[in-house]
Amino acid sequence: MANDKFVQKVTSRDEDFAQWYTDVVREAKLCDYSSVKGCLNYLPNGYAIWENIQKDLDQRFKDTGVENVYLPVLIPESLLKKEAKHIEGFAPEVAWVTQGGGEELEERMCIRPTSETLFCDLWKNKVKSYRDLPLVWNQWNTVLRWEKTTRPFLRSREFLWQEGHTIHATYEEAEERTLQMWKVYIDFVQDDLAIPLVVGKKTESEKFAGAEDTYTIEAMMHDGKSLQSGTSHFFGSGFPDAFDIKYLDKENKLHSCYETSWGLSTRIIGALIMVHGDDSGLVLPPRIAPTQAMVIPIAQHKDGVLDEANKLLDSLKAAGIRAKIDDSEKSPGYKFAEQEMLGIPVRIEIGPKDIENGEVVVVRRNDREKITVKIKDVAKELPKILESIQSDMFKTAKKFLDSHIFKATNMDEMKEIANNNIGFIKAMWCGEEACEDEIKAATGGYGSRCIDEEHEHLADKCVFCGKDAKETVIWGKSY
Repeated sequence: MANDKFVQKVTSRDEDFAQWYTDVVREAKLCDYSSVKGCLNYLPNGYAIWENIQKDLDQRFKDTGVENVYLPVLIPESLLKKEAKHIEGFAPEVAWVTQGGGEELEERMCIRPTSETLFCDLWKNKVKSYRDLPLVWNQWNTVLRWEKTTRPFLRSREFLWQEGHTIHATYEEAEERTLQMWKVYIDFVQDDLAIPLVVGKKTESEKFAGAEDTYTIEAMMHDGKSLQSGTSHFFGSGFPDAFDIKYLDKENKLHSCYETSWGLSTRIIGALIMVHGDDSGLVLPPRIAPTQAMVIPIAQHKDGVLDEANKLLDSLKAAGIRAKIDDSEKSPGYKFAEQEMLGIPVRIEIGPKDIENGEVVVVRRNDREKITVKIKDVAKELPKILESIQSDMFKTAKKFLDSHIFKATNMDEMKEIANNNIGFIKAMWCGEEACEDEIKAATGGYGSRCIDEEHEHLADKCVFCGKDAKETVIWGKSY
């Protein structure tokens, strides 16, 4: 039984979901606010999750031919202004540097909110011939956006992310790369993070500033709201043309280039918390958990218990399992509660009776199932248990998602669903932004999350205006 005093620090999800989230972030020691308003200190427990995300995702990128680079944090104002739609979209969030040392700068610099302009400024000098293309680059970095309202991981002024930028000789090649990286995100989030997704293209009003098309992955949180968890953008030739990036083909003819951009940030940690967590804290999928197994010795003061526990730990590490031992002086109940709060996928209890019987008790974090395993078999059996947990976590989250996607064919149905349920609503749309806005207003905040990738045809007419429907849209409230 978990230590009650420890568990009482976390508000119930169903009582106050927002407070529950804050409690878990605090008690799991993932991050806290710094003295710089709106900016976070990423603590070891939280940063370790990001390191695993970075490691796994980076390898997926490289498997598709991506190379990593790093560009400056400052962008001259003249560069930012070269793509009008882009600067218009980011202007309210830009932070400016006007002084260097004790001198006023000749031109003010913005702290990068994103790096399209920096990449284009670099490429205009590197791209001359078809032989120079494609360039498929990514950088792991921070960006700064002057958000008015902040919340740990979900929205902060400075945050960690990766931003991929690629430039190609043809429209088709760039569009293919856009979709390829979108698929990388879908596979990573569903396979490694065990988070099921709704995926599709953003509507015109919701796409990234300066993009022709934006493809998104949307995850449903426990409160039914959507969290945009990654995006891939097709820019066409807009940015390259603005920076006069052209290339000569084999016949020595000049052509425009085509660009893509794609990114995923630390807000995905917020998704991990809100999709899988429970009233005892985090529940981390084994593939991404910094610690996959915690060995907890019981009655460790008795002869031989710590020795056997450490032998077990060594065998787990030798098998490639990320394992630790809690041999502190805390009570077993407190250790159990701590392990649960941190979301460690399994704990392994080993005490005098277990040693005498040649077995241990493995407790799964996701459903608290207790499994008795022979000590000699733990290193062999634990990977199977971890994979079972990974699979079960996805199935549980997918069942929740599927059971909270509703369908509406008219506004009466849509409003009734919005007023009495949490989750997403599928409904037909005419394609006009005015209707998009009206639907959001009439439903108390159900905006377009994406155009349904499955294109399920629910009706012939727009759910709001009754004109001919052009798209099936997934609507929902969002973070």
